Amino acid sequence: MTRFTLFLLLMLLTVSCNSTAQTALPVEDFSKAIQQPNVQILDVRTIGEYNSGFLKNALQADWNNKQQFADRTQHLDKSKPVYVYCLSGARSGAAAEQLRAQGYNAINLEGGMNAWKRAGKPVEGLKEVAQMSADDYSTLTSAASMVLVDFGATWCPPCKKMEPVIQRLKVKMDKKVQISYVDGGQHTALMDQQKVEALPTFILYKSGKEVWRKQGLVTEEEFTQVINRFQ
Repeated sequence: MTRFTLFLLLMLLTVSCNSTAQTALPVEDFSKAIQQPNVQILDVRTIGEYNSGFLKNALQADWNNKQQFADRTQHLDKSKPVYVYCLSGARSGAAAEQLRAQGYNAINLEGGMNAWKRAGKPVEGLKEVAQMSADDYSTLTSAASMVLVDFGATWCPPCKKMEPVIQRLKVKMDKKVQISYVDGGQHTALMDQQKVEALPTFILYKSGKEVWRKQGLVTEEEFTQVINRFQ
């Protein structure tokens, strides 16, 4: 093999390696990409950073909290791309690399939220809401003979996964149980009062008294069995 032939082979290999799927995008390209249907947006900053401003429809999983990150990201959909961001791009770059190793098509935002804001791109913020009091919660849980409280949050991946299950349950069990949603991302004091340690958490009340609770994913069949058991 001549030196020229060897050189050509090396060049072809380099082109081949560089032609793999995009792993990071600058702000403008990232902005266009997340406007497409069937995408997932993941904020890997802390919840405090997230609450200070986030991208529309972003889920949240703290990269620095390894257990939380693993628990939440396992519920992402591998058939849909995941667009990942943090403050400057370092944490999200590492997070995207790990997600790709697990089979996700993960794309990092170059420069993170810093670059996003410098480019004048829109940022969502949490609306100020009055914290639900213990008395308000007691009224909620006594509003019907049987009440199922769904503690969730818009940024919580497993909570999003539970949404269609809850919607089907509302239709199926409409005459047996009242299902009420409490935003754990907003009503943090209430979560502490009720000892809700993770989202989602589901608590069933009968005549205002807690009779069952479960953290994490619950099937429609399990909900049905529990509600029928305490009816």
